[in-house]
Amino acid sequence: MTMVSSWRATDLRPWYGRGMEQFHHPRPACVGRNSHLRPTDERRRLTDGLRGAVLEIGAGDGVKFLCYPDTVREISFAETDPFLLKTVQLACGDGRVKPVVGDLTGLPLPDGALDAVVCSLVLCTAPDLARALAELKRVLRPGGELRFYEHVRSGNPLTAAAERLVKPLWPRVSGGCHPGRDTLTAIEAAGFAVEDVSDVSFRAVSHVLGRAVTRR
Repeated sequence: MTMVSSWRATDLRPWYGRGMEQFHHPRPACVGRNSHLRPTDERRRLTDGLRGAVLEIGAGDGVKFLCYPDTVREISFAETDPFLLKTVQLACGDGRVKPVVGDLTGLPLPDGALDAVVCSLVLCTAPDLARALAELKRVLRPGGELRFYEHVRSGNPLTAAAERLVKPLWPRVSGGCHPGRDTLTAIEAAGFAVEDVSDVSFRAVSHVLGRAVTRR
């Protein structure tokens, strides 16, 4: 873990561009242009009010790490792709953000080490979602926060049927993404109390964006 700089509009220099949340789900991390770049509403809501030591699962291209507020004292991220690790170093500069050598199945962090974990469009890639959420809960302190923005099973019968139809093939062609998961129920079953959640639609795909805390 290491110090993370405050986010300000001037930090997002023109050559960074809008960035992306994840490579397998290339949503922009920022909107606007040049000196007017600012976090997307989803990225802002994911990080608003965070403080202390935070872990984000997945690197994207690194630009999203510039969107954290100055109340975040330390930031680390779990990423296994060597190319993405180099990209993050270029985007964030020297020494501001460092990786944790681990993934959703095993994080080399002590129990209760973190104040918050941020998951953005990444829980869909967990081979075992229950195991992944148990690991995230383990590294959070009592009362620590899980911030999440994830696509979920559609409430539209036709879309849900399409999700079931592509389920066997989709993970092979989309970075391990499993469509149509009931992620919110899985978060609650893992021992988190969901305190805030909103339904979000992106290109007719259902998402949830919210905050959960570890039960004391």
